[in-house]
Amino acid sequence: MTKRVALVTGGSRGIGLGIAQSLAREGFDLVICGLRPAIAVNESLAQLRGAGAEALYTQADVGDAAARSRLLAAVREHYGRLDVLVNNAGRAPAARADILDATEASFDEVLRTNLRGPYFLTQIVAHWMIQQRKAQADFRGAIVNITSVSATFASTNRGDYCISKAGMAMATRLWAARLGEFHIPVYEVRPGVIRTAMTAGASEKYDKLFSEGMAIEARWGTPEDVGKAVAALARGDFAYSTGSVIPVDGGMTVERL
Repeated sequence: MTKRVALVTGGSRGIGLGIAQSLAREGFDLVICGLRPAIAVNESLAQLRGAGAEALYTQADVGDAAARSRLLAAVREHYGRLDVLVNNAGRAPAARADILDATEASFDEVLRTNLRGPYFLTQIVAHWMIQQRKAQADFRGAIVNITSVSATFASTNRGDYCISKAGMAMATRLWAARLGEFHIPVYEVRPGVIRTAMTAGASEKYDKLFSEGMAIEARWGTPEDVGKAVAALARGDFAYSTGSVIPVDGGMTVERL
């Protein structure tokens, strides 16, 4: 049988690599994209191949329209199909700034990568998935957007990041509504505080918050925690739950008295 193929943007490290590893173990072949040159991701690709996946890496900036087109052309040429898109690539602002002082340049750069890029990558992929669905009755496509608890938690020193994640939350609902007639589910996975390079600089802060009860599970989340959730969605375990938000936050967003 032909293996299903998943594209994970930003999949060579952090949460993206955790997702890619879970999908590799699930039997998917993979396409990974990122900003780093191919030589810098060889170790990650070796891990994925060791898990049984064929892994193609394409250097691509999802915020750039021409790069998105080249990325999808590479997937078409190499695999000839795409079953799952995971919009994971994202960036934090280069410098956190109070929203009273934040710059338009930072706002534009963060939203370019975190919102505009995945929104229009989804548009291209959606057209291709619709074609595949029409040509193959048993085609099981799915789109998963990786957001953050920052979609609803206000951090006034990184408003651009929060707005980008809130925008992706709405994009999930929009694409779910639009693609429902084609039976292509769209989901949002919303991580809490995950131990990655992006959060390493705030380790002391979050260690303290966890010890004070910030989350029901008093520990950091891991990329593997997120990867397991994405794998279940990609596998089709929640086919009747399109448009849903899947929190992976250790109970951080559970309202408590």
